[in-house]
Amino acid sequence: MKQAINIRLEKDMLNSIDEYAKELDKSRTSIVEKAIEMYFDKLDEMIADKRIDSLKAGKSDVVPLEEVFKKAGIGV
Repeated sequence: MKQAINIRLEKDMLNSIDEYAKELDKSRTSIVEKAIEMYFDKLDEMIADKRIDSLKAGKSDVVPLEEVFKKAGIGV
C-alpha cells in the first residue's frame, strides 16, 4: 500500500522531473519512485563495499553458515 509523503525540492529539480515524466509518459510519482529505487541499489553496493573493507581489515568476523543454522535451531 502506498503512503503519501511531502518533500520540498528545488524548482529546477522539479522541472526536470516534470520533463522526464512528460517525455516518458509517466507520473511524477513513478519518476521519483524509480530514482529512489535506483539510489537504494547504489546504497546497497556502498554498504556491501564497506562490509568487505571491514572484513579485509579484520574488523569483522565471518560466521560459518552451519553455525548460524545451529544457533537458529535449524537442522542442516
